[in-house]
Amino acid sequence: MSDSNFVDYVKVFCASGNGGAGSKHFMRTRTNAHGGPDGGDGGRGGHVILRGNSQFWTLLHLKFTKHIKAGHGGAGSKQLMHGANGTDVIIEVPLGTIARDAETDAFDCEITEDGQSHILVPGGRGGLGNDHFKTPTRQAPKFAQPGEPGLEAWKILELKLLADVGLVGFPNAGKSTLLSVISAAKPQIANYPFTTLVPNLGIVKCHGQHSFIMADIPGIIEGAHEGKGLGLRFLRHIERNSLLLFMVPVDSRDIRKEYQILLHELEQYNPELLDKTRCLAITKSDLADEEIIRELKTDLPTISYVFISAHKKTGLEKLKELLWEKLNEGFKE
Repeated sequence: MSDSNFVDYVKVFCASGNGGAGSKHFMRTRTNAHGGPDGGDGGRGGHVILRGNSQFWTLLHLKFTKHIKAGHGGAGSKQLMHGANGTDVIIEVPLGTIARDAETDAFDCEITEDGQSHILVPGGRGGLGNDHFKTPTRQAPKFAQPGEPGLEAWKILELKLLADVGLVGFPNAGKSTLLSVISAAKPQIANYPFTTLVPNLGIVKCHGQHSFIMADIPGIIEGAHEGKGLGLRFLRHIERNSLLLFMVPVDSRDIRKEYQILLHELEQYNPELLDKTRCLAITKSDLADEEIIRELKTDLPTISYVFISAHKKTGLEKLKELLWEKLNEGFKE
């Protein structure tokens, strides 16, 4: 999928339907010219509903849909007939979508499961017919309730990718190359910063029938939490990953320092990210000989690590074993 087709943020105007008015009808038949009230209730206004769809992975289909309006409820009628409910509008969204109010920034909902639905903007209630207002002392009420008006609001839909493993590293750390080698994903790869402008997902097979999802997040730079580089636009995707794989090239001036800078950026963006399981992959290890690698091992961060080369395809099985083990640590008896 091309870069322009990946959309993870949209702002839409949502309007639910008005409720239908209750009826003020009185029963009139050939044998009963003065029957009692028999006005039915008005129908409910249509809702604007979010629903998760696992077949979507971007909000592209909403990019040019700025106004979403549900149908109005029908009016009640004679013989206690209920008005038709307004037509609901269902917005299909990918899993991992969050909805917020555009004016107050208040959290509305989070869609994480296929088929999960949430009423984003409820329709107005239908008005009660005059049959509800009859009493022993008021047997012929000539009034009924009007329907409630629908609601209008600007909503922000924001996608945070759901993946098991998120790749974290500076530009040109080899994230896209790794994803292209150990999965069927085909991200754009080139030897210059910010080649990856959108997140990419790949399915990594492990132990035969088992697999996990890996996400290649566009490169982070120092100051990303303040909006530098690609900034906050993609940091949010890391929030949904179960495990973070930090990637630092073997030819980095200081692997430990580079790891700490990356960690600091995540902490400044969201301190809860530090609670996630972390692993370290030292990439491009084919550029270093065994003696240099032994020296580097003496000053690495105190987390699980592995030296890999996506170009030479070395260390990849060990990396997959490490990631699979870490992903399943919480499920061991």
